[in-house]
Amino acid sequence: MAKGKTQSRREHLERMRAEQRRKERRTALLMWGVGGLVVLAVVGLVGFYVINDRSQKSLTAVKTYNYKGSDHTWGKVAYKENPPVGGQHNYYWQNCGIYDKPIHNEHGVHSLEHGAVWITYSPDLAAADVNKLKTLASSDYMLLSPYPGLPGKVVASSWNHQVVLSGASDPRLPEFIKKYKQNPTYTPEFGAACDQGVSTTADQPLPPEPTPTASPSAGASTEPTPTPAAS
Repeated sequence: MAKGKTQSRREHLERMRAEQRRKERRTALLMWGVGGLVVLAVVGLVGFYVINDRSQKSLTAVKTYNYKGSDHTWGKVAYKENPPVGGQHNYYWQNCGIYDKPIHNEHGVHSLEHGAVWITYSPDLAAADVNKLKTLASSDYMLLSPYPGLPGKVVASSWNHQVVLSGASDPRLPEFIKKYKQNPTYTPEFGAACDQGVSTTADQPLPPEPTPTASPSAGASTEPTPTPAAS
């Protein structure tokens, strides 16, 4: 009788241990499953962030043109693009910097030829956004000015490249600057200065053509060779 009770207790204990082991296995599997789901969720979120970030910074919307450099004129130029990205331009380039008034296209294009990035913004852009643009344009080879009649709130231009942006916080703007400013592949006059030019704004006339000087040896007129000077 005692022997039977002992056997029964052993079997009962064994069943309890087996049940405990099953519970532990279920708990472990549940924890691994939840952990795996968490890992998958994190990986998915990181992947989404990376893809979304790359998409927002993508420069696929940049338009490309095919203007040649070194084509100068003293007169006004009717540009096809607004603002222009290349073509004929004034002998004087615009001093790179920040302008609170529109500038002459003919001077701005010459600065693009030297490797500058020209940021233009709609005159009704909020002051806080204009300040953001001023921060971006505070480095060398940067040109910033308001521009009436833009196709968007903000437009970034370099020689033969342009992108219309949604605003001052558009993540494509710093990417555009990084890629196209002073890029030797796209800059016709790479290394040329972006100072010692003119600071003329559009409410002032274009500089006049210098008067030809007489040649000391032949007494004949020569082509004017402008020396850029600050306005």
